[in-house]
Amino acid sequence: MSENENLPTEPFPCNECHAGILQARHVTYFTWLGNELVTVPHFPAWICDVCGKREYDEKAISWLNMILDPNAGKPTTNRRRTPPLPRPQTGVSRPILDS
Repeated sequence: MSENENLPTEPFPCNECHAGILQARHVTYFTWLGNELVTVPHFPAWICDVCGKREYDEKAISWLNMILDPNAGKPTTNRRRTPPLPRPQTGVSRPILDS
């Protein structure tokens, strides 16, 4: 697998410094999960060759957030409750009284 596999190969201008070009790379991504530092090697990013600004792949960030979710892998409960259907009235009906 090449270093830039699955990343666009077309570099684009840096929105931060406006002088550099963002190029696709795989880097080690660092994030905190509570009090623990989590590192993810070979994470897709675009890095500016002048200022070093990093932009991370949105799909990869979304995927990582889903995996790091504390509820990942736990069964979900159906929290949406529908109100009960009205029960048809049965039994004796009240007579209409003439006044």
